[in-house]
Amino acid sequence: MPNQPFLSDVQAIRKRAREHIEEGAVTAGYQADRAAVLKLLNDALATEIVCTLRYRRHYFMAKGIHSKAIADEFLQHSNEEQQHADQLAERIVQLGGEPNFSPDGLLTRSHAEYVEGKSLVDMIKEDLVAERVAIDSYREIITFLGEKDPTSRRVMESILAMEEEHADDMADLLTGLPSDLKK
Repeated sequence: MPNQPFLSDVQAIRKRAREHIEEGAVTAGYQADRAAVLKLLNDALATEIVCTLRYRRHYFMAKGIHSKAIADEFLQHSNEEQQHADQLAERIVQLGGEPNFSPDGLLTRSHAEYVEGKSLVDMIKEDLVAERVAIDSYREIITFLGEKDPTSRRVMESILAMEEEHADDMADLLTGLPSDLKK
């Protein structure tokens, strides 16, 4: 197989870069279906917003002898979910889209549900379920993006890694609670 140059003709790259400059980071080399990617990223954004709100509520509603450490974990996760939302919104804008922060239809766009939970254990379980939903849906998004949009894929991969950590944290909290609370 003959050696092929690593890059295309640099002059051609420079010429293409000057075309459609109003599209910012989206160049002619972008291979994904941008409308589909923007929808997926906005759905993930809605998921992160719902998770931020649910964790925040759980932080304030945590009661009982074991609640302080668990509430602190809820607050940390809420803040991290907000960071994920910010990352997604930034990527949506880079792709020339508009992040959808509208509360109208937020739950229908979100992959995760907003379940309040009555007890500390219920809250932990609902957060664990939501993390597991995010994990599976984000894996599917990552597979869909593949090599067509490596930047969005990396954003989703970094968020997925944190969601897996959150799920592990929630599972650990459940395991660490006294058995009489788990009923």
